[in-house]
Amino acid sequence: MDDSAQERTLTISMHPSLAAIPAEVWDACACPEAADSGPPDDPFTTHRFLSALERSGSVGTGSGWDPRYLTAEIGDEVIGVAPLYVKSHSQGEYIFDHNWAHAYERAGGRYYPKLQIAVPFTPATGRRLLARPGFEAEAEAALLQGAVQLASENGLSSLHITFCTEEEARRGAERGLLSRVTQQFHWLNQGYGSFDDFLASLSSRKRKNIRKERAQAQGFGGTIHRLSGDDLKPEHWDAFWTFYQDTGARKWGTPYLTRAFFDAAQETLRDDMVLVLAERDGRYVAGALNFAGRDVLYGRYWGCTEHHPCLHFELCYYQAIDIAIERGLARVEAGAQGEHKLARGYLPTETHSLHWIADSGFSDAVANYLSAERRAIAEDIEVLTAYGPFRKANPEEQE
Repeated sequence: MDDSAQERTLTISMHPSLAAIPAEVWDACACPEAADSGPPDDPFTTHRFLSALERSGSVGTGSGWDPRYLTAEIGDEVIGVAPLYVKSHSQGEYIFDHNWAHAYERAGGRYYPKLQIAVPFTPATGRRLLARPGFEAEAEAALLQGAVQLASENGLSSLHITFCTEEEARRGAERGLLSRVTQQFHWLNQGYGSFDDFLASLSSRKRKNIRKERAQAQGFGGTIHRLSGDDLKPEHWDAFWTFYQDTGARKWGTPYLTRAFFDAAQETLRDDMVLVLAERDGRYVAGALNFAGRDVLYGRYWGCTEHHPCLHFELCYYQAIDIAIERGLARVEAGAQGEHKLARGYLPTETHSLHWIADSGFSDAVANYLSAERRAIAEDIEVLTAYGPFRKANPEEQE
């Protein structure tokens, strides 16, 4: 950054549509590493992913996610961006504040609308205050200050930054925001050359159980396909939409994503995705959708029209491990919740968020709650990790 850039005024602008921000300008902040034509670190903060959500109507009018994208500018140069939304509910966030909302409103306050810096419907860790290289400190501070000021000046109850990085959480806490720790289950690649190498790291009992589950799943009477890039066709999304609707109706009442999102995905996101489909008797009966970053595979959605023993574990967890090993990826993030993932090699991992609450008394109460919650999460992670499937140093503990 040159001295003349430092002397120019830094401003924050708000945009109700991502169409107002050129893709190359947004991605220069969101995924500068992809300038080498490789994959982004985080596929979810790319212009193409966020734009697909907006163009498909998955966010916007009637969704409870009203876009207000932020840009930080020095002169006419954008040095930072953030995916900001006005929220009229707390759905699709996966870091839950429903109890905060109820308490706030019981006390006579109005919790909604609130502001959220996040990727809608996506519990995946990544940078949320997105800066161009060389402008990290200025852009992050400006975006954070701008978002807080926007909430305050509009009389909103709160600002939330969810699934941010640990470093962003630490710096945000230093600037006075409340830092929250939650947990997910991630699979870590310890340099495995094959799935059998991974199995060799497990206790004998867990290793046998996984082999049994894979055999059961793969004996469902059909074929498992992995599809990415140009191998993905519209008919695959027709099948997956059926699976997604079923899962969405059971989990959330109505699916978060629209059918049009998958058409947009076929158009602009197919190189970012790996779709695993189970085909039986000439038709698809189950599927799992993953997104691939430069070093991480993100498991996102699953659904089925037929139940087969262990097919869920195979498509969602074991196929993801296979893909990560084959591609040399560092980890698999398998989404929110699910202690059943532990026995399948996915270990508890901290996730982070930041929160600003306008009312000082309520903010103090939430801070006390978060302190207790943080201790409980740490204890939970310690206990769960000890019960993980991996071999212990003591041979007697390996069975």
